[in-house]
Amino acid sequence: MDDSSHLPSQPPEKQDPHIIYILSGGSGASGEQLVHTVLAQFPNSHVRVTTVPHVRSIDQVEEIMRHAQARRATVVHTLVDSRLRNEVISLAARLKVPALDLMGELIGHLEPILGESAREEPGLYRKLNQAYFERVVAIEYTMSHDDGQRPDTWEQADIVLVGVSRVGKTPLSLYLSVLGWKVANIPLVPQLAVPETLSRLDWKRVFGLKIAPAQLLAFRQERQRRLGTSGPSDYTNPQMLYEELEFVEKICRQAGYTLIDVTDKPIETSADEIMRWMERRFGTQRRRA
Repeated sequence: MDDSSHLPSQPPEKQDPHIIYILSGGSGASGEQLVHTVLAQFPNSHVRVTTVPHVRSIDQVEEIMRHAQARRATVVHTLVDSRLRNEVISLAARLKVPALDLMGELIGHLEPILGESAREEPGLYRKLNQAYFERVVAIEYTMSHDDGQRPDTWEQADIVLVGVSRVGKTPLSLYLSVLGWKVANIPLVPQLAVPETLSRLDWKRVFGLKIAPAQLLAFRQERQRRLGTSGPSDYTNPQMLYEELEFVEKICRQAGYTLIDVTDKPIETSADEIMRWMERRFGTQRRRA
C-alpha cells in the first residue's frame, strides 16, 4: 500500500496516546478539520491523528483496518467511493474496530431527496474550488517567507521581492498572495552579505523595489514614532538611506532583477505591474489587481 509509511507497526503500550486514522480518497483535509475541531473539546487528552490520503483500493483499506485493529485505534473515513466505504464498514464490524463514516450517511440521505446519485469522485470539492485552495496555499507560503525567512524554500516562490526596510515588501507580498501568488520577500542591507540562496533563484522571478528617498525617510520616521524611539539614527539618516537604495539598485542591475518603483503608488498598481511582467515571461494568468 502506498501510504503504509503513515502507519505505526508496533502494538500500543498502555501509556501510548489513542490513535485516530483518517481515511480519505482525496487529501483528507475535510476529515482532519472535523476531527481536530472535535478534539479541541478534549484539551486534556493525548490523541495522535494519522491521515491516510488517496485511498483508492480494497487492499489499502484492508491493510489500514488491520493496523487499526492492532493499535486499538479509531477509524474516521470520508470515502465517497461506495465500494471502499462499504469495505471499511464490513471490516470494521468483523475486526471490531470503531469506525465513523462522515460521508456515507449524508450521501445516503441526500440521494433520494435530490433525485440524483452521488458522483463518488474523490477530491471533487477541491477540484471545484481549486482557486480558493491555491489562494490559501499562497497566503500560508507568503506569511511564512516574510522578511527573509526560510531561505531553504525560496525556490518554491512564484515571485521574490527584494528591497530595503520599509520599502513596502510585506504589504505588497500579502496583496499578491491573496491573488494566488506565492511570494518570498528578502531584505537587502549594505552591511550584510547578499544571501547566497538568492543568487541561485530564477532572476526572472525576482523584483527589486525602489522608492524616493524622501518617502522612505517619512515611512521610517513614522515607524520610529510608533515605536517610541524617534531621534537621530542610521535608520533615518538621509545619507544612509540613499546608500541603502543605491546598494539595492546596484544588486538588481548586476543580477538582472526587474526594478519596480513604488514611489507614490498604491499597492494595487505595483502588484499589477509585477503581474504583467510575470504574464509576459511565463504566460501565467492569475487574478488581476
